[in-house]
Amino acid sequence: MSHDATPLGPRPLVHLERTRRRVMTARELRAHGVPAAVLQERCRPGGPWQQVLPDVFLLHAGPASGEERVHAALLYAGLPPKGQEGGGDAMVTGLAALALHGFTGVPPLEALNQVDVLVSRGRKVKDTGEVRVRRAHTLPRARHVAGLPCAPVARAVADAVAVLDDARAVRALLTEAVRTGDCEPAAVVRELNTARLLDRPHVVNAVDALLAEGRAIAESRLYEMVRRYGLPDPVWNVDLRLPGGPYLGSVDAYWPDHAVALELDARAPRHDDPQLWTQARRAREHLDRLGIEVVRTTPKKLRTSLETQAAVVRTALLSAADRRPHGYVAVLPR
Repeated sequence: MSHDATPLGPRPLVHLERTRRRVMTARELRAHGVPAAVLQERCRPGGPWQQVLPDVFLLHAGPASGEERVHAALLYAGLPPKGQEGGGDAMVTGLAALALHGFTGVPPLEALNQVDVLVSRGRKVKDTGEVRVRRAHTLPRARHVAGLPCAPVARAVADAVAVLDDARAVRALLTEAVRTGDCEPAAVVRELNTARLLDRPHVVNAVDALLAEGRAIAESRLYEMVRRYGLPDPVWNVDLRLPGGPYLGSVDAYWPDHAVALELDARAPRHDDPQLWTQARRAREHLDRLGIEVVRTTPKKLRTSLETQAAVVRTALLSAADRRPHGYVAVLPR
């Protein structure tokens, strides 16, 4: 028999097993020329492949790696294969996302019992096996870590807190989110509030600690701003009052010779109080009428644009001579 007449055998599948991505859907495998009968044969007990989720297959025997487990969960939830569009959107969230983000206070991917995936509310996909489905009216913009789409840290933290009953674990998680600079306390609290988790006592206590931690970090950045950029030393954390008169408000820094005050806005949704906000607005308006300029900043601005915030303060200090004379106020320790 000539070489040309030799019958063709089944297409070798070793090229699939040697690819870097060894998790595929049944649809992808069909596109690679793997018929259903061959797929079933290779996934037999003791076979070289295995089905890990509905229509999702691992192209090797033995345990899946942590990243393979996450990739399988994403494919099950509807993440389009690389290079393709459509098929729905999905991203990993909760503890698995935080592990990918590098959080030290969460178990490694291999040790997690479940992988949380976030999908849009209209997606028709259900919990199965080790995959737990979370839903959002509008999906946030994913952050890719190790090539895998992850929910932003604040959303991932809220989804993780939803399944944690241990107060110490919740507090450690919230604290790490702020200390690492991955997100601001207000963003975390906003997500917790949206998820209706602020009625849980252990979460409320952790949030109080989170806000205190976030304010302390922001205040340390204020001190660094003054020192690094050569601003005049202010008086820190003071109350302003009219002499013998009413309370005007509290400020985080005040330059009496320039009539410039700095206010750090570290409010969070949990502390929403329209009356207090109205009082604060009126206090700022009163200070403005007295000729005192109030510079407002946020923890996020201090983290991401410290030099710019220093320039804003410096401009306010330099313009003091051009403003009308300011009224005298009493400065008292907070």
